[in-house]
Amino acid sequence: MGTALTTSPDAPAGEARTGAPAVRLSHVHKAFGRPGTAAPVLDDISLDVPAGEFLCLLGASGCGKSTLLNLVAGLDRPTSGSIEVAGGRPALMFQEHALFPWLTAGRNIELALRLNGVPRAERRAEAERLLELVRLGGSYGKRVHELSGGMRQRVAMARALAQGSSVLLMDEPFAALDAITRDVLHDEITRIWSERGLTVLFVTHNVREAVRLAQRVVLLSSRPGRVAREWRIDLPQPRRIESACVADLSVEITEDLRGEIRRHGQH
Repeated sequence: MGTALTTSPDAPAGEARTGAPAVRLSHVHKAFGRPGTAAPVLDDISLDVPAGEFLCLLGASGCGKSTLLNLVAGLDRPTSGSIEVAGGRPALMFQEHALFPWLTAGRNIELALRLNGVPRAERRAEAERLLELVRLGGSYGKRVHELSGGMRQRVAMARALAQGSSVLLMDEPFAALDAITRDVLHDEITRIWSERGLTVLFVTHNVREAVRLAQRVVLLSSRPGRVAREWRIDLPQPRRIESACVADLSVEITEDLRGEIRRHGQH
């Protein structure tokens, strides 16, 4: 067990490990409100994410995880600091599938392909290929109401991949699903990440989910969000969320998360 988890509380947060990072955040600060009275949400976040890494951002509700992801996605700008993403705008997958109900599964994916500049003649074949990738072959013509919650999230995953980015941002995409469906989709995203060499930033407040998926877990403090600690997870994939090693590793991280929540409560 000692070789499975590497903690680095004293190391510089987000220190690059291999070459140029796919995502670099440098002293990022974000506050909402008028100058002078603005409430800080994120404070001095510096984090490097190497290309091909699966990183989970973990923290209590309201600590700024989704805000940080929105900043990386380019949906908002930091109050100060800088964010660099290699290869252009990253793909983003939300907690809700956000599919257009008047379009079929395939057409939802084709819309993303069109926005990515894929020629019209190639879109149908590429949408069907992406549906096969997420194990939804034959579902091109299905309407959103005909799909289960897990199937909708698979279509949303295929649509995110259709954006053609090597960086995938995922904001608690499986939180609303039942445990069995969530576990199946854990397997799928792990497989797709490995096959495609993606860089994944995955936001969650579920410690076991983070240990199940990530190569590295970064814990944010309660508001304002700061990098409190990080862990390298050296367990081989695929992992099982119910396995003893995942459970054991989750205990230490949970204790640190509870400590952050307690500190926030005392203030």
